[in-house]
Amino acid sequence: MGADLTTAMQRVCKQLDGAFTLVAVACDDPDRVVAARRNSPLVIGLGADETFLASDVAAFIEHTRDAVELGQDQVVTITRSGFEVTDFAGNPAEGKRFHVDWDIAAAEKAGYDYFMLKEIAEQPKAIADTLLGRYTAAGRLQLDEMRLSDEELRAIDKIIIIACGTAFHAGLVAKYAIEHWTRIPCEVELASEFRYRDPIVDRDTMVIAISQSGETMDTLMALRHARDQRAKVLAISNTNGSTIPRASDAVLYTHAGPEIAVASTKAFLTQIVACYLIALYLAQVRGTMFGDEIGAIVDELEQTPAAVAKVLATVEPVRVVARELRDAPAVLFLGRHVGYPVALEGALKLKELAYMHAEGFAAGELKHGPIALVEEGVPVFVVVPPQGRGQLHEKMVSNIQEVRARGARTIVLAEEGDEAVAPYADQLVTLPSVPTLLQPLVATVPLQVFACEMATAKGHDVDQPRNLAKSVTVE
Repeated sequence: MGADLTTAMQRVCKQLDGAFTLVAVACDDPDRVVAARRNSPLVIGLGADETFLASDVAAFIEHTRDAVELGQDQVVTITRSGFEVTDFAGNPAEGKRFHVDWDIAAAEKAGYDYFMLKEIAEQPKAIADTLLGRYTAAGRLQLDEMRLSDEELRAIDKIIIIACGTAFHAGLVAKYAIEHWTRIPCEVELASEFRYRDPIVDRDTMVIAISQSGETMDTLMALRHARDQRAKVLAISNTNGSTIPRASDAVLYTHAGPEIAVASTKAFLTQIVACYLIALYLAQVRGTMFGDEIGAIVDELEQTPAAVAKVLATVEPVRVVARELRDAPAVLFLGRHVGYPVALEGALKLKELAYMHAEGFAAGELKHGPIALVEEGVPVFVVVPPQGRGQLHEKMVSNIQEVRARGARTIVLAEEGDEAVAPYADQLVTLPSVPTLLQPLVATVPLQVFACEMATAKGHDVDQPRNLAKSVTVE
């Protein structure tokens, strides 16, 4: 009967390796459902006289926003009277209860043709929500989920960011700010490679694991390797109660709301903001910046949602260019400093959505090989640093001249009022004037729109690109 089904599930799970979520019912006891998880998501929804099982709360958000996240190696038995949780050995256990702070409206398209378009449009609010409540009236950063003491944070002598895909690009952006503001050496690693190269990690290393879903298996296994080496682990995630935050010493939730489209957009911007908050918090604790300096940067961050909204209101020319280039065999992206990860992200979005060859390069590497790809008519997106960057800006103008002289079609992203680039841009996309470290938050948006429009022009499913999944829960 039902108890036997639970026992059978426990016994089976103890014999299995790898990652799995299992759900079982018995023909002779249809009022009982038994489920188990290891290294794979499983959440319980608690409704009025009803209980749900799903991998994500979005599946039952229409019915309830109260949920329980099962822990690692746990079994749940659901009956009409409620649910019971045990571990694989049969010992009583408890899942973590939480309340979802968004409703079904947030998971619907709200009049947009695709979830991705809706999520691109939600980015100003997502950034604002990530910042909400983090800075007190007394002028201090306050990260409630930071469960590491000031003493532990002061002892950190190295930071390693681990992530995959778009989250990896967010980490590449964050490296510039972390090292600049905290003076702590920072490395950025692909989570899928991290534990296979025998990394140097110890108790004074902080590992920052970035994952929108909190379930990315490569990142989770890299995180566990770091913890085995006694490193401090801090997670950045958008999903309350997911595995990676629960396996970490501390967590910073982005509060971006659900991201349904497979290709990540608002998660990227909010992950950058979350990394910046962590960097500023470390600077505050370690005394590498004065309070007024931190306050000034927070003020600039709080103005970013308006800047992103301004970009969104002026991207129609980007859509036109995308439709014109629908038959282009390849698109190249160039950037310097924090513009380099933006170029990588722009290329990734085009690969994911339009199924076409796209590459992002550090502009200074052009003459070390990539310039051989430039020929007549090849579209080249160029992310130009703000004019205040002086030498960097001049070098980028030179790069634009180099590719244009070889016949490239240049689509140039530059801050408003930048007259130096105008003569060399076949298409000029103006960006609001923001500090250099914040430029990725505005420069990425036109590239997201371009990829989305290109995919639409080619007739592809923007929200569900082929061969891809929203959460990669296998290595």
